[in-house]
Amino acid sequence: MSVTRKTRRVVQFGTSRFLQAHADLFIHEAREAGQAVGPVAVVQTSGAASRAGRVAAFGAPEGYPVVIRGIADGAPVERQVTVTSIDRGLSATTDWDAVTALFVDEAEIVLSNTGDTGYAIPASDRGAGWVEAHPPASFPGKLTQLLYRRWQAGGRPLTVLPCELINRNGRVLQGLVLDLAGEAGLPEDFRTWLREGATFTDTLVDRIVSEPIEPVGAVAEPYALWAIERRPGLVLPCEHPCIVLADDLEPYERLKLHILNLGHTFLAEIWQREGRPKGETVREILADPAIRARLDALYRDEVVPGFSARGMGAEANTYVAATLDRFLNPYLNHRLSDIAQNHVQKVERRIPAFLAWVEEAGTRLPAPVLRALAAAYPASGAA
Repeated sequence: MSVTRKTRRVVQFGTSRFLQAHADLFIHEAREAGQAVGPVAVVQTSGAASRAGRVAAFGAPEGYPVVIRGIADGAPVERQVTVTSIDRGLSATTDWDAVTALFVDEAEIVLSNTGDTGYAIPASDRGAGWVEAHPPASFPGKLTQLLYRRWQAGGRPLTVLPCELINRNGRVLQGLVLDLAGEAGLPEDFRTWLREGATFTDTLVDRIVSEPIEPVGAVAEPYALWAIERRPGLVLPCEHPCIVLADDLEPYERLKLHILNLGHTFLAEIWQREGRPKGETVREILADPAIRARLDALYRDEVVPGFSARGMGAEANTYVAATLDRFLNPYLNHRLSDIAQNHVQKVERRIPAFLAWVEEAGTRLPAPVLRALAAAYPASGAA
């Protein structure tokens, strides 16, 4: 399948430091290399007053700093990039008319990173209430209204690349949009366009972005991956060495979710339950030999055997080694208090989901540590 390469306006939902040091940085580097991509308009979806300064800073023509700091190929890396791919920041709460006009008239690529609860839909966005809301309450509601306005204006195609850490994020988000359109009784032609004219693609993002730089900017590790699943009609935001096109994202997803992310959640649980220092980082907690031994044992005795049951033992061992190097990066201060946010939702996606995935292959792991952690959060559905 051929992939259309030419892109123009990118509209990004979410102001996260992660996207600042990932997709926005990639687009900047592609523009610097002469590619006709971007610019990016960033939309704050939450309306949080605490982030108003960040929204205003996105439009600064001098850009913002991203510091890449860590170890690559055995050598220390530290470089700073001034990212200038973003040309404006908007608030969905106060600038909805401008967001709508931009989305309808200019958008070619839609990015999102709205957090672990970003796909939740409140009662106010059920039925037809979201159609005329200014704006709808939820991100799916906002996106559906914008897509509906674009369809009403002629329905030019566009690509939606969600970056939330949700398995099959593109399919999930498209399903939510279709559900909202159906509940509101919108025309079948619109729902057909949502399936055929708007290309929702599953993606997987992987980079540790450990610290913000205020008001905009971030500190990140050298390692970065953006895996994007091939789909008919797909338009890439840019060409970049860290962007990988794949026929199937599941191997990438499972390794990241059930090794790197699962390890983070395991350490966050220890940090919360055992009264560790408030500002402790991943590197610092792993400097405790007893805790390092617990993480090593978890990977060796419970996680890698699960991957082996799915025929991915070698890949898992390689990824575990790389993950431990990343956790021990002497140049990053990745605070466990940040990782522990939305902890219950993270437990569900990373631990019961892993155990269920392994059981699908006909293997029930003893996995006492993982099962105990899942059982500690009944809402997460212990496997």
